[in-house]
Amino acid sequence: MSDAPLIVGLLRSVSVFRAVALVGAIGGAALSTDHLEHPVWGVGAILAMIVVTGLVTMWPGRSAVVRAASIQALTLELVAGVAVLLADGLVYGPDRAQSLPWSWPAAGIIVAGITLGKRAGLAAALVVGSASLVSEVALLGRDSGFVGSLSKLGLWVIAGVIAGYVTERLRRAEAEISSARAREEVARTLHDGVLQTLAVIQRRSDDPELAALAREQEHDLRGYLAGTDRQQTRSLEVELRALTARHSVNEGHDVRIVVAPDLPAVPPVRVDAITGAVGEALTNVVKHADASKVTIYAEPDDDDDDRVVVSVKDDGAGFDVDSTSERIGLSRSIRGRVEEHEGRIDVRSRPGRGTEIRLWV
Repeated sequence: MSDAPLIVGLLRSVSVFRAVALVGAIGGAALSTDHLEHPVWGVGAILAMIVVTGLVTMWPGRSAVVRAASIQALTLELVAGVAVLLADGLVYGPDRAQSLPWSWPAAGIIVAGITLGKRAGLAAALVVGSASLVSEVALLGRDSGFVGSLSKLGLWVIAGVIAGYVTERLRRAEAEISSARAREEVARTLHDGVLQTLAVIQRRSDDPELAALAREQEHDLRGYLAGTDRQQTRSLEVELRALTARHSVNEGHDVRIVVAPDLPAVPPVRVDAITGAVGEALTNVVKHADASKVTIYAEPDDDDDDRVVVSVKDDGAGFDVDSTSERIGLSRSIRGRVEEHEGRIDVRSRPGRGTEIRLWV
């Protein structure tokens, strides 16, 4: 189990509850001595709660004797809770004023929820609640014991589950805060270094294509820093534009890209597959098409709102699709990538009329 600062803080809060519950149990036992049938057992149960509280309680500035976020500490506290609940039926008679441990067993249930999650909190509540039921009905033989035990069980279940749920939400919030802080640190680093370098390239470069590429990369980086990361709606557009910009600079082709404004959000793994396939298609244009212009178009798939259609069309030499076998680049790097995500491709070409590769992913 974790000793993260968040968990330590929550366990220290439980320590306050545990101590207050212990004081209440001791006070209640002192006020109900007239109903004690076995005082020695009662004193033993109180001493057991005091010892366990001392072993597992955390205070600001110091740790517990038994590491509070460990399985050993949780097991010790739950076993003690079950034991004192069972002792309740041996110490008091049927008309006793209150339960011997009062609400002290709830601390172990809350700890289970905090350290192990909602299911563990629920399981701990059921175990401790069963002990209360045995004490009330089997040992004390109280007519109202069943209803009383169910009431306590309900409260304990709520406590254990809510403790697990709240801890889970706090952990998620803590992770989001850490991510935001990391983004701020990256943003400062990029702003002070990379973005300024790209701006200098744009101002001083005599190569218009290099300046355009620097401008595109600066736009992408600023979009990322503003929160447009690879998991958001425009990530596919950003990746395709970066890919076409690099291709235009490196290969000298006039590559144009058109993206529909209603393009759906695409998961990062599919973004990688699409950009990999489009990159291979552009490579094939360089090797085989003898084209001067290439157009890339991306739009939503009319048959599936979660998928997209991407077209790569050139004005090159073309070929006869029926009489030409697929090269490795088309069969593995394009078709293979697309089919891994249950997509499909369509190749349309005629000699002298260019080629279009359409991807449904």
